Amino acid sequence: MLISLSPKPIYLLSMNNIFRFCYSSVNSLPKKEKKIESGDSIIERGTEEEEREKNNIMGLKLKDTFYISHGSPSLAIDDSIPARKFLKSWKEVFPTKPSAILIISGHWDTDVPTVNAVDVNETIYDFYGFPKSMYKLKYPAAGAPHLAKRVKELLTASGISRVNEDRKRGLDHGAWVPLLLMYPEADIPVCQLSVSSNRGGTFHYNMGKALAPLKDEGVLIIGSGSATHNLREFGPRDSPPPPWAVAFMSWLKSSLLDGRYEEVNDYEEKAPYAKKAHPWPDHFFPLHVAMGAAGQNAKAEIVHDSWDGCAFSYASFGFKAAS
Repeated sequence: MLISLSPKPIYLLSMNNIFRFCYSSVNSLPKKEKKIESGDSIIERGTEEEEREKNNIMGLKLKDTFYISHGSPSLAIDDSIPARKFLKSWKEVFPTKPSAILIISGHWDTDVPTVNAVDVNETIYDFYGFPKSMYKLKYPAAGAPHLAKRVKELLTASGISRVNEDRKRGLDHGAWVPLLLMYPEADIPVCQLSVSSNRGGTFHYNMGKALAPLKDEGVLIIGSGSATHNLREFGPRDSPPPPWAVAFMSWLKSSLLDGRYEEVNDYEEKAPYAKKAHPWPDHFFPLHVAMGAAGQNAKAEIVHDSWDGCAFSYASFGFKAAS
């Protein structure tokens, strides 16, 4: 049995009225994997340095960052969740293959920003009570220790006094579940960055601003959370979203599309039903990082919009840097 080290365990009522448990943790413990596999075949890939060198020669530069609502861990296997089809068609949304991926997950919450600096990402099963098939899934993407070092350099240069490295942690389900659908080949190096829910939206937006140069190095920056995330409001799938969720999402969409990013940074004061939509901010702050990383005057767009579990918005957003 997995044991949560988090100070804030979360209980989730499933569609089958079974309580399931998933958690955010500073030190989530991965199950050990003896070999690196995807499906039935061992993945062969070049080193991170080779990928970086190849993309530097090609001059790969990206203009886009994204915020993905990952919802339930069962997104990995449940075809009835509308957002699953969207993520499986990801390469139609964003066809460019990045040199590396920096993903910010709401399931890694630390006092200070922390990056995982590992050679191989282990798959962390930070949930229990789900079908056994969930625990057989693996996402054996290479780590990106050089990217982790670069992230630390950029954040430190921006004025953040302390940035930690974690040399053991792999990818939690907020990272590997969407990536499993988006990039099933697991052939792109991945580095994960934590959120710090003891800080505010502006802090995370400024983190994103500091990381913006990574786009010019071919790094795809993805925030992974949930546009609304109140597990106590989980309900039947066929129920319409409650008025408070509709009001919050209407505000969020209009604020992003109109470029009112300062209001989104100050969402706790500006948004209707902010505390209802996000009793804890860990799943919202990845949005601020993606928003900031796109750069000043970036243009937002809605790349997906659906609901599940009554009050859970799977809305996902793209941000394109200004020309």
